[in-house]
Amino acid sequence: MNDLSNYRKSYEKQVLVEAEVNPNPMMQFRQWFCEVEDFGGVEEVNAMTVSSIGLDGFPKARVVLLKSYDENGFVFFTNYQSEKGKAISANPHICLSFFWPSMERQVIIKGIAKKVSDNQSDNYFDSRPLGSRLGAIVSNQSEVIESYEGLVQTLKELEQTATEDTVHRPKHWGGFCVEPVSIEFWQGRPNRLHDRIRYTLTADQLDWKIERLAP
Repeated sequence: MNDLSNYRKSYEKQVLVEAEVNPNPMMQFRQWFCEVEDFGGVEEVNAMTVSSIGLDGFPKARVVLLKSYDENGFVFFTNYQSEKGKAISANPHICLSFFWPSMERQVIIKGIAKKVSDNQSDNYFDSRPLGSRLGAIVSNQSEVIESYEGLVQTLKELEQTATEDTVHRPKHWGGFCVEPVSIEFWQGRPNRLHDRIRYTLTADQLDWKIERLAP
């Protein structure tokens, strides 16, 4: 047995109290995101875990990159025909989570995913480097393939004719916006008495209830 029982550390960098949090969770998220970015120590601050319920009934989590956020929610992009895309289309109730160890923080977001507009997906796709756009076109994400070499060969063949002006977004590729219904901010504290502040959208969807949770 690989015993990991001695893997532990004391969290002592910050505190999180109700009197100091922003009444708007999106503003609180922005504050934390910027603080982590300024503090450093995290290579991709926008990396987040997306958890969904698959068509096989099992939950599945994977790391993707947050590409934008505002009062409407959190946006990421994917292949709609991938395992992830099909799962979210079938059950849009998903969870996002960020872990920022440099500041001993987590954010856990429960929300409902909705496809963004074609225009928003087009604009983001066109902003990507040409190689990334071609990769999205040649990859049937989540499908079984014979070899990596075959995938690379398909990409090389497409590169011979592709130009910046001729490569457009496939209709099966685009963004999801996760509209939050609850957002929990977790701040590590000594003796495992961590701070957990949860925002929950009220029934009329006009305001947020703020509560402290036991660690």
